[in-house]
Amino acid sequence: MSETLGDDCRLPPALADVARIEFDYADGDGIDFEPYAAFDSAEETTHWLRQWTGNPEADGSAYRVFGQDGAGGLAALWHGRPGRPLTEQPVVYVGSEGECDVVAGNLSDFLWLLAGGMGPAEADDERTERPDPELTALAERHATTPRRPAADIVKEARAAFPTFAEDLWALCR
Repeated sequence: MSETLGDDCRLPPALADVARIEFDYADGDGIDFEPYAAFDSAEETTHWLRQWTGNPEADGSAYRVFGQDGAGGLAALWHGRPGRPLTEQPVVYVGSEGECDVVAGNLSDFLWLLAGGMGPAEADDERTERPDPELTALAERHATTPRRPAADIVKEARAAFPTFAEDLWALCR
């Protein structure tokens, strides 16, 4: 996979493995996440960002969308660390109701978030983690960061990128 953002729609191996898993929403107790088999194209991402912000000049090139929740909120890798590999970029969630924030500092931490039973939409929930054996095994195969509680992963990511939501909202017209 290319180490830069572009229009290569192939997922890194870890996300390709995530895409093969069927997530169970479990009436709100599970993970509300539908991973994609490939990244959205740059054109699709720019179209989405323009719709979300209402800004016809917004540029979606800094995002690689790889999944959604049941309400249409999107999960993406965000090019927040210029010059770093795609797998080291933060994972963000942009909800259908205007919510947005960083949920993991990199793809590896996102795998641990999933392993703890939380998806991008649940990152703000203060619920008890529900470890998932299949997602834990996936994280153990691919993760390059240590396993930590989901709340710590989210807190660290938001501390590293404290203005993400504010900057995204600034694109709105």
